[in-house]
Amino acid sequence: MTEIPASAITETFLAASGPGGQNVNKVATAVQMRVNVYALGLTPYAFRKLKTLAGRKMTQAGELVFTVREYRTREANRAEARRRLEEIIEQAHQRDPRRVKTRPSRAAKARRIDSKKKKSSVKRMRGKPSLD
Repeated sequence: MTEIPASAITETFLAASGPGGQNVNKVATAVQMRVNVYALGLTPYAFRKLKTLAGRKMTQAGELVFTVREYRTREANRAEARRRLEEIIEQAHQRDPRRVKTRPSRAAKARRIDSKKKKSSVKRMRGKPSLD
């Protein structure tokens, strides 16, 4: 597990929607956590995989943005945001298995050609009848 430096993380608290009654209108409990990916010191493979895993959560400037508003307290939302960050970084470090190239067998090729011939004959029969 990669150690996440505190200098790479910035947190802002927002007014959340959802459960909480009138408290929601008064207290900013939702957290928006921004993480500078370049400060994490990831390997090139992990960085590329993190970009694909993050998708729209990653900005052009190389920041991961997590907005959490599931819980009623700041601490719980903050802990959830950190858990999500750790989870996505852990997934980025896992290498995908190498793909083994395979070729279709002779029988598979023959089945494919037979089905193509059958479909073409069906389509040929759909045409207008010829006046021979």
